[in-house]
Amino acid sequence: MELSGRRAIVTGPAKGMGAAITRELARAGADLVLAGRDLEAIAPVAEEARAMGRAVTVVGCDVTDPLAVAHLAQVAITGGGIDILVTVAGGRGPIGKTGIETSPGEFAEIMDLNVNAAFLLIRACAPAMIERGGGRIVAIGGTFGLRGRAGRTAYSASKWGMRGLVKSFALELGPHNINVNSVCPGMVEGPRFDTVCEDMAARLGISVDEARARHAADYALRRVSRPEDVAHAVVFLASDRARQITGQDLAVDGGWVI
Repeated sequence: MELSGRRAIVTGPAKGMGAAITRELARAGADLVLAGRDLEAIAPVAEEARAMGRAVTVVGCDVTDPLAVAHLAQVAITGGGIDILVTVAGGRGPIGKTGIETSPGEFAEIMDLNVNAAFLLIRACAPAMIERGGGRIVAIGGTFGLRGRAGRTAYSASKWGMRGLVKSFALELGPHNINVNSVCPGMVEGPRFDTVCEDMAARLGISVDEARARHAADYALRRVSRPEDVAHAVVFLASDRARQITGQDLAVDGGWVI
């Protein structure tokens, strides 16, 4: 168990990638601080981790609220410190809208969820890692932050912005033995991908299965990622095996960004 004795904060741990990441961190030995707005949704994942013998603290937190994020960090510090931060919580923004069609409110909302929240979390947790002598920060980005995407202007801009945060914080925190990286999933099996396929099917007049097949055909491996694929990459970057990797964007996308 590579992460035994370490403590990880995970935001957005209740569903999909977040739940898979939580489970894999627990399997690797990490104790957990799980943060989100829906505590009932987090509870089953927390119980799974506890069944593996992990200490788990659940904290209600709106990651766009500076005071709530500061409280989360303080709870983690008081309870045993922060070794790992994984920022999963975020949003998808409007789908199928051009930049002109996207309202200022929609654009601001997704920037707040995907960029400002990551900034607040890293800013709140990094001082504790510095005092501890090091740490690992993994932000969940996206491949639309590696390539532009028509119809996803707001989301794509937010993920490009997150990459800027990761690289700048990597330079600033590197002297303190803190690695900062991002994992950039492509499409990932789950409710959000189901919705994307349903939207595509309705827009193009095709079946949902055909929409799924069209997405898979875009990837070199001809398959859509699973949540566990993303979780394994996160555990790697959180471990000592990635001790010399920082400021990087790891695409877990079956070969779309090549």
